[in-house]
Amino acid sequence: MLLVEDDEVDVKAFKRALQDLKIANPLTVAVDGIEALQILRGQNGVEPLKRPYLILLDLDLPRMGGIEFLDQLRSDPELSRSVVFVMTVSSDEEDRFRAYDRHVAGYVLKSDGRSFLEAVTMLVQYWRLIEMPA
Repeated sequence: MLLVEDDEVDVKAFKRALQDLKIANPLTVAVDGIEALQILRGQNGVEPLKRPYLILLDLDLPRMGGIEFLDQLRSDPELSRSVVFVMTVSSDEEDRFRAYDRHVAGYVLKSDGRSFLEAVTMLVQYWRLIEMPA
């Protein structure tokens, strides 16, 4: 899994949820879209992320935001089929439309406590049940 998130509190909460659910899948964290693309492409001395992978993307990021990242991802023939879930605090309808226009698999609202754990549980179930593109 690749978590594209700049908020350390959210990163810790996500890691804690994986731990609570006893999920041992490796998690790579990128703080923005630029770093995420470098990880996916294996640039700047970074080992490329092994397929299959699931990308969990925040929209509000420094340097390169989530929508711009999705534009870059979808225009790259090597990465265009990547499965992406947006995990954001934005309930703005325009953000949802923009994300789905870029073929995200889902749009999940982040919040504290139980609902965050439920969102991670849903993503883990998705990961276990579906056939990912290689």
